[in-house]
Amino acid sequence: MKALVTGVAGFIGSNLAEQLLEKGYQVIGVDCFTDYYSRDLKEKNLSFFKDHENFEFIEVDIIDLDLEELLSDIDYVFHQAAQAGVRASWGKDFDIYTDCNIRATQRLLEATKESDIKKFIYASSSSVYGDTDKLPMQETNRLQPVSPYGVSKLAAEHLCYLYWKNFGAPTISLRYFTVFGERQRPDMAFHIFIKEILTDGKITVFGDGKQSRNFTYVGDVVQANILAAESDIEGEIFNVGGAGERIRLNETIEIMEDIIGKEVEKEYQAVAKGDVRHTEADESKIRKMLGYKPTVGLQEGLKREVEWLKKIYK
Repeated sequence: MKALVTGVAGFIGSNLAEQLLEKGYQVIGVDCFTDYYSRDLKEKNLSFFKDHENFEFIEVDIIDLDLEELLSDIDYVFHQAAQAGVRASWGKDFDIYTDCNIRATQRLLEATKESDIKKFIYASSSSVYGDTDKLPMQETNRLQPVSPYGVSKLAAEHLCYLYWKNFGAPTISLRYFTVFGERQRPDMAFHIFIKEILTDGKITVFGDGKQSRNFTYVGDVVQANILAAESDIEGEIFNVGGAGERIRLNETIEIMEDIIGKEVEKEYQAVAKGDVRHTEADESKIRKMLGYKPTVGLQEGLKREVEWLKKIYK
């Protein structure tokens, strides 16, 4: 079994590649080290498996690759690469999101239709739903993203569907709901909050802290990717949520304070444009069709992330 993992040096991509290698896959990892955050952190992500005998790393932008040749002997594509960040996706920077999230996906799909791959797994986002009171969010909901980032992820989702519909490309899209855990990006809330608590800093909360999320541990996202790849299902979209109920942001900060053993100063500011009030995944479809069962709850997942971040900030 041979897999291509795009965005392999990132948060989810590196966790996924490591698990695939443990399962006996050969893995080709591609990453271009965009400057969205520190290259050093991405290099650390890769260090856990870069020297594995079944791993090959290619540092390049997907758009510049000869994808037909690359996919000629690939069984599974796990397309995790993307320009992340809701708040950074406005204005002139949307060009980056167009290239990384839409054009790169289209190029991969174009190569896929000429290949014999078994499955193309696309990493989508709960951002495609937008700000809705219709909870939990179902795959059949009307999609109205409220950020350019969400628009770019939805556009790539549509590309996956149309390449399956028109060319039989074996695609599945997975809508991730607020992923956390080891190797989380430094721009993400939990990483920022834990860092500030560990270093006696101050937390900035956008909004009143009563916004709520369905948080998903990274290991469960990895599980969902592998289940989707190894299934016989094509042309579908699935929510990927976590173990446990939707929880308010203020409560998550309290859990972090309890785990670390100290309180942190908090400053509340206006809600950032593009942020949604609540998210909650309806997981009935992925549980029924793929047998997905998230196993790591918020408390345990945060303990693991805290231990990982202590090695960086202490």
